[in-house]
Amino acid sequence: MEAQGIAIAEAVGLPYSLKRVRVSGAMRLVPARLQIHVAPARLLGFVASNEPLAPPWPRLIISIGRRSVPIALALKHVAKAYALHIQNPKVPKHRFDLIAAPIHDGYTGDNVLNTFGAVHSVTAERLAGAAQSFASRIDPLPRPRIAVLLGGESQAFSFPPELAASFGATLAEAARDCGGSLLVTPSRRTSPEALRALAATIAGVSHFVWDGTGENPYYALLASADAIVVTEDSVNMVTEAAGTGKPVYVQRLKGKSRRLGQFHELMRERGATRPFAGKIESWSYAPINDTEMVASVLRRALGLETTG
Repeated sequence: MEAQGIAIAEAVGLPYSLKRVRVSGAMRLVPARLQIHVAPARLLGFVASNEPLAPPWPRLIISIGRRSVPIALALKHVAKAYALHIQNPKVPKHRFDLIAAPIHDGYTGDNVLNTFGAVHSVTAERLAGAAQSFASRIDPLPRPRIAVLLGGESQAFSFPPELAASFGATLAEAARDCGGSLLVTPSRRTSPEALRALAATIAGVSHFVWDGTGENPYYALLASADAIVVTEDSVNMVTEAAGTGKPVYVQRLKGKSRRLGQFHELMRERGATRPFAGKIESWSYAPINDTEMVASVLRRALGLETTG
């Protein structure tokens, strides 16, 4: 979630700071949907933050996550700032100046921008820089290189070790068939047991597996891959992979989500993704990245660019 907010902030081009906020004290007993009716100054008195919420106030507030909504709206009132919320805020739309919500959520309105998937920070410049950082470890691996982005446990999906092992066996077979290599990175939701199970089954082919220590190779793997396989549980990872314009395969997990099902259907219709069935092919499509679309609207609203 933070990554989406940072992506927009970077694209707008103004200096920004990241505030990790939460309601504390007795206010925690009040549901977020009711906190929006608390006087802004009073609500902010109950907010804990990694950095003080104090003047100088910002011109722009970007919030994401349902629990951040009351805090963002209180700051908007106090700072007289322009406020963007990413995803459905679950409050009346007019309380925010702008809302950026993915089209698969079916959330629309006069002040709603519908994005294709999640906004993200995948750009050609970022990928080029990341590739250089890991060149010594990735460049010796044979092509085609298949990046594997692993998700894990969520409310809708699970990724148990036995599924990870069978997935790894299919990946290994795909790498052998094409004479290529595997570039694997887990996420925070990937259990150590699932990662170990997958790593054991790909030991016989050329590979790189990030163990979670040191610099994160995520962008380097996107940059260095010829094709990408992503588990189905993450809109972020699938959209970021599709931001490269490279072939993206989606691996099924245990579980089901109607919302994510609609997202994956749209991605397939767009020509960006295909189900992973153990075979690597090549195709092309326009990279998917609506971050600049949202940032452009914000810059115009703040008087940073003209509409001409």
